[in-house]
Amino acid sequence: MIHPYDDLPLHQSSAPLLHPSSDSLGLYDRYFFNGFDANGELMFALAMGVYPNRQVMDAAFAIVRGGVQHNCRSSRMCATDRANTVVGSISLEVTSPMLEHRIVVDDHHGVSADLTMRVVSPVIEEPAFVHRVNGRVVMDYTRITQFVEWSGWISLDGERIELADLGRVQGCRDRSWGIRGGARGLPGPVTVPQFFWTWAPTLLDGMCAHVAINEEASGKSWHRSGAVVERFGAGEGSIDRVLDIARVRRADNVSTVIDWVSGTRWASSMTATIEMWQSEPLVITYEPYARFQMSGVGYQHPEWGHGHWRGDLEESRDELQLDALNPLDPTVIHVQHLCRVKSGEREGVAVLEQLVIGPHEPSGFSGVLDGAN
Repeated sequence: MIHPYDDLPLHQSSAPLLHPSSDSLGLYDRYFFNGFDANGELMFALAMGVYPNRQVMDAAFAIVRGGVQHNCRSSRMCATDRANTVVGSISLEVTSPMLEHRIVVDDHHGVSADLTMRVVSPVIEEPAFVHRVNGRVVMDYTRITQFVEWSGWISLDGERIELADLGRVQGCRDRSWGIRGGARGLPGPVTVPQFFWTWAPTLLDGMCAHVAINEEASGKSWHRSGAVVERFGAGEGSIDRVLDIARVRRADNVSTVIDWVSGTRWASSMTATIEMWQSEPLVITYEPYARFQMSGVGYQHPEWGHGHWRGDLEESRDELQLDALNPLDPTVIHVQHLCRVKSGEREGVAVLEQLVIGPHEPSGFSGVLDGAN
């Protein structure tokens, strides 16, 4: 299968670009974006992914407003052209790679939006995520993260929300690709599921910081990374500026101390320490005050999980009453908390994403979904 992009010198092998690099069902290529105002009155997120070996492209757009999360989901068959980033009523346009993207939702069961993202930081290329269990590849992927600001509007059941009326609407975006869940469903002995994940993109006055940690049940990390980058104004970036690796100060070590909300696997607070060569450690405190459920954009969702086959095209919308959820429901434990943050004299906001399944000795978790004491 030949694609017009095969006319560009981008090949990594002798195969055409549309030929999957692996036969793993976990092969994927995904966009993720979030946005929020400083008061947490509005939070939104979009995920869009393609799964070449499943022949699926799906997208989801979700909004938190007034304590309710509204989730719009779309899925379609994607047999060949993965460059067509339109899934039903949800579309994504890369208007300027690494600098500006546009998201449009065209009347998805009462939800519409026209949003433009402009970056305010260089690209952080996170170290490769590679994890094997008994020799089997469970994860092998790359992620890049950037910090952003948003403009545009959202319409929710007739209420038009102009982002400019909310003050500065910030957020982050990531792109990841490779294999996730590559061994899922393969035969073998039954084991207790275990996954510990903390991801904390942080927007401070004049700078941005990032922390990402995966740990085994013992607390030993199999991925641990951190970085600090400059922060500039929306629209002030250039491709040379955002791709300049000299502008990314990478951590020599990252550590976190997490306090948990009793009866949950959600953080009540976190302190992160980012240590860098020939610099004083950067210590950041996180205080959650608003919540976004990641199942709304496909993560851990039993019916609308990423890459699930839904036919030629299917769309749906549902709502979550956030204060009525059971925090130990398997579909609910994966969250992004909006946090107030402080680091010395600097203040700001952050997204603290957590997914904690199974035992984790440092946190006192021994079962699959037991809550904190």
